[in-house]
Amino acid sequence: MNLTTAQTTPVTAGNDATNLATSDNFNLQQNELVAKLTEKGLVSKEKFDQAKVKALTTGKNIEDILFQEKLVSPEEFYKVKSDIYHIPFINIAERRIPVEILNIFSKDIAKKNQAVAFEETPDAVKVAMVDPLDLQKTRFLTTIIGKKIEPYFTDPISIRTVIDTRYGAQITSEVDEALEDVADIIDVTGDGDFSNEDITSAPVAKIVNMILEYAVKHKASDVHIEPRESGIIVRYRMSGVLSEKLNFPKKLEKPVVARIKILSNLKIDEHRVPQDGRFQVKMDNQIVDIRVSIMPSVYGEKVVLRLLERGSNSISFEDTGIRAQAKEDFLKGLKKTQGIILVTGPTGSGKTVTLASSLTILNHPEVNIVTLEDPVEIRIEGITQIQINADIGLTFANGLRSVLRQDPDIVMVGEIRDQETARLAVQASLTGHLVLATLHTNNAAGAIPRLIDMGIEPFLLASTINVVAAQRLTRKICDNCKMEYMANDEQVEEIEKVLSNVPGFDFAKLLRQNNNKLILYKGKGCPECGDSGYKGRIGIFEAFSIDDGIMGLISDSAVANEIEKVAISNGMITMIQDGYLKVLEGMTTIEEVLRVVN
Repeated sequence: MNLTTAQTTPVTAGNDATNLATSDNFNLQQNELVAKLTEKGLVSKEKFDQAKVKALTTGKNIEDILFQEKLVSPEEFYKVKSDIYHIPFINIAERRIPVEILNIFSKDIAKKNQAVAFEETPDAVKVAMVDPLDLQKTRFLTTIIGKKIEPYFTDPISIRTVIDTRYGAQITSEVDEALEDVADIIDVTGDGDFSNEDITSAPVAKIVNMILEYAVKHKASDVHIEPRESGIIVRYRMSGVLSEKLNFPKKLEKPVVARIKILSNLKIDEHRVPQDGRFQVKMDNQIVDIRVSIMPSVYGEKVVLRLLERGSNSISFEDTGIRAQAKEDFLKGLKKTQGIILVTGPTGSGKTVTLASSLTILNHPEVNIVTLEDPVEIRIEGITQIQINADIGLTFANGLRSVLRQDPDIVMVGEIRDQETARLAVQASLTGHLVLATLHTNNAAGAIPRLIDMGIEPFLLASTINVVAAQRLTRKICDNCKMEYMANDEQVEEIEKVLSNVPGFDFAKLLRQNNNKLILYKGKGCPECGDSGYKGRIGIFEAFSIDDGIMGLISDSAVANEIEKVAISNGMITMIQDGYLKVLEGMTTIEEVLRVVN
């Protein structure tokens, strides 16, 4: 589109907007807004007046007050404004927008003006806007595209979703543009030597910034920059699943890796041994800690970036997904003043979040809580958190030994990795401390034989462990595109078989209530979830407390299967059973449960 020929054109519906937006009509408009909101039963006049007073005293917009107080949803509010001002409303987040239409406005212009183009006709461009009554914005956008604008109301959350996800999804094309500049600037021939100016050049820095920005915007937990024989691929782990997003030419491998090394304060001329570092990025007032691991491989150096959002934003205990008997046993263990609470599972299964949410329950001024973590992922006010640093000798074992001299009431050990740490944890629990720790095992019952293999005497474990929990994280079905479907005979048979011995669960009654049909749920895919059908994650758990029966098995060094059988007979719901119960509630899918459990 030729910007030099663009001319200011009147905005469709602009006359209505101009008349209604004058200061003379402001009170009239507000009265009509109150009337409409009241008429639809969305908010009472009293509540609206209270919000108006709060807006005047705080200097905020009345819309922000209404949304913060949850008096009305943004979508409903803007639908009412749409009726008043006779400008149509569109939920832009649910609209599939062609890339060429979306790119009529750049991301920066869309973000600054809170406006997204979604359809083009021969004479005009349809634009969703938070404030189509702002004539200055509409005239500016008209000038940019050289066409008449047909404005539509939309809510700010939908606009933000589109800007963060749809524009972010175009990272490949943005990187391609940067690569055009790289071809002229970066030269990595010969032995690969290049100057610091090359590494920090605008195109390379821009590419690394875009990789990080995409990761933060889409809440990726990890970024893998992997060298291959003919190029580099970039994969993002989102909701626990890796997906390939970018491909780079081979010549970019060394400058991109070197740029990350400089950010992490690592040696850029060392390519033979692994290196670990860290740095921080800030985006929209959000600070993210990034752990960097660089490993040499046959095709070059592989970089893995782990993103850890800073701040005391730990999830609440209820939101972890633990419930029923597992929740009851776990909370009972937390109430004790001494003993060990173990949370097991593989890396990335949510153990740290579960322990952090547990510590928020225990966190009171009258108790001294100290944690040893590698790294400190979730910061909690009022708790002393210590970062493990093996390079200077601060290991879990050495740190725990020192912590016990600090008169703690509760100690959290990020991971029991060796015999010495395990022995110290047991010793701490025997001397009157409550110890929370993680361990890498496949299920809850497997934690006991694992500790025995580390050299801990069975009788000590029997007398110190309060409760053992195991967990996995499953992806949640996207609420925006969730749909029902009828379970087939194989699925019905599988679910009935798995849930047959769950205490208090009547599968036959469930079928009778639905005319002998089993309704399940899945996400059909939408722009909000990146067409995956999933958005967010929730834990599935199994947990058991130590009673006399299990204590006897531990003392006899029983295998995991024997311990599990007794725990199930005591009422333990297994992880796969907990997962299938969440499937029936529409939280996740059978495929997702089987993916993480099996």
